[in-house]
Amino acid sequence: MTAEAVEEPFRTQLTVRLRDGHTLLGVDLPGPCTFTSGNGIDVLWMGPDEYLVLAEPGRQAELEAALSRESAVLAVVDVSAQRVTVRLTGAHARDVLAHGCSIDLDPSVSPPGTCVQTLLARTGIVLMVREDGFTILVRQSFANYFTAWLADASPEYVS
Repeated sequence: MTAEAVEEPFRTQLTVRLRDGHTLLGVDLPGPCTFTSGNGIDVLWMGPDEYLVLAEPGRQAELEAALSRESAVLAVVDVSAQRVTVRLTGAHARDVLAHGCSIDLDPSVSPPGTCVQTLLARTGIVLMVREDGFTILVRQSFANYFTAWLADASPEYVS
């Protein structure tokens, strides 16, 4: 097996708009095209004042309550049902992504901690580069298409 795609269970996903600030839920805010992690969450930079908070399933209410107490937070929207989360790992994960993504995923250009919104096989995704592979967030309405594309993209790599 040289690449493995696994759908992660339903993840907590909250879109957060900020007035200003340097941390969110005790985690340093990431810069453009990056994400930071800590306290059991990932914080993804989505735009100049917009972040996506990812956490394990079932933490929506807890995190929304904590965010409502942060003075810099302008809005919080639960988007947990909006996207499917897929982990792609293995020696050929980059090769599989290269079949449908124009982002240069060479580690010197896209090191772990990189987070971009891009197209993969004409489908809008959020792509996170991790030490052990990639996390791909794809809209629920495109999930079946994305899964079929992934299986077809490079059958010699994916198992």
